[in-house]
Amino acid sequence: MSGYRKAVEYLGSFVNYERVNRYPYKKAFSLNRMKDFLRIIGNPQEGLKIIHVAGSKGKGSVCAFTAYVLRQAGFSVGLYTSPHLSDFRERIRILRPFSANTGLPFEGAISRDSLARLTAFLKPAIEKFGQLSFFEVYTALAFLHFRSKGVDFAVMETGMGGRLDATNAAASLVCGITPLSYEHTRYLGNTLAMIAREKSGIIKKHALVISARQPEEAARVIRRKCAIMRARLFTVGREIKCFARGDRFSVQGARGYYPGLKIKLLGSHQISNACQAVGIVEALGEHGFEVSVDCLKKGLYNTLWPGRIEVLRRNPYIVLDGAQNAASVSALKTALRDNFKYKRIILVFGSSQDKDIKGMARELSSLGADIVLTCADTPRAAEPVQLKGYFASKGKNAVDVTRSVKEAFFTALHKARAEDLVLVTGSLFVVGEFRDVYRKYS
Repeated sequence: MSGYRKAVEYLGSFVNYERVNRYPYKKAFSLNRMKDFLRIIGNPQEGLKIIHVAGSKGKGSVCAFTAYVLRQAGFSVGLYTSPHLSDFRERIRILRPFSANTGLPFEGAISRDSLARLTAFLKPAIEKFGQLSFFEVYTALAFLHFRSKGVDFAVMETGMGGRLDATNAAASLVCGITPLSYEHTRYLGNTLAMIAREKSGIIKKHALVISARQPEEAARVIRRKCAIMRARLFTVGREIKCFARGDRFSVQGARGYYPGLKIKLLGSHQISNACQAVGIVEALGEHGFEVSVDCLKKGLYNTLWPGRIEVLRRNPYIVLDGAQNAASVSALKTALRDNFKYKRIILVFGSSQDKDIKGMARELSSLGADIVLTCADTPRAAEPVQLKGYFASKGKNAVDVTRSVKEAFFTALHKARAEDLVLVTGSLFVVGEFRDVYRKYS
């Protein structure tokens, strides 16, 4: 067995809470445990210049925009995101200036050799330390990789929460809070205030905080946390203003004006994410790192983020989007209306059991779609037969139940005509599997 295969097998032996349906939140996530383990392996996070992003919606997109802009400015940038779509090496990437792989969807993913080497290095410390989760081990591996490769910045996306998240063991230059909405309520709390308390837990003393527009209930918690930590808060819509017209937009930041911006990612919500990324990059100027308007323009425009209103083909359209709560589905509907013309939608939908399936079904019902229900290959997936109860009373359109994403792929393609649009959503796990099936069979 190769070193890489051994590493994959070993990493797969740790409990992965992304694939577990129920667990005790405070026991499963321990920031002190993560800090203790990092101390044993030499605190690889120390010395990294970290941009830390938490939130309910758009945090991966904000991380991607930020990383691509910094790379455009000539910096080497580590990018740590989750979950992955096809290969868990996607989670740990380094974007380098003038890379020959620029333009590939997951350029700079950690190599198999590096993954095998770092896993072998970590293994003795892990065996000595005791129980860790997959996310804790992989976060430590990311810190080690970024330090060994000498990145100028590391852009880190939290996992589910923030306060107890493994990524929160590191200090940050700037932190971002993307839009907050109801998600993981079983663990984070069933009010926006409770969710905001968990997410704003990434705010450190004297931090620079860039927040998206928030519901007032969440905004109050973030303001209070910033006051307690004596952090400086900049909010999109207040200190950072965005002016959009068509597919172009301008940003008036706290330090400058950035006109004529454009992105490839579809949807007005992605313009909002890009505006927040501008605020994050601009805040780095407080630490002496200046980025030109030209680099902002090119970096934002060149940003790729697969699985987010990603168009796989035309005639018929196949559109993938990882929306997994009602607010994200609402933004997706607006993007479909603004960017596509089609006769009929064939909706491929699957979700995890702990998501707001009822809220997503309510939003999707107005599309009048033919529906193909499915499930990803994960224990957290809701059974398609159970999903049918959320859609059966929503209209007269057909509802098909499939047992796998592969079956859903062929069912949807059989239904679709050239003028139709196949929409795959409800879960990044479903999106990732559909993407893989499409690449294999198309």
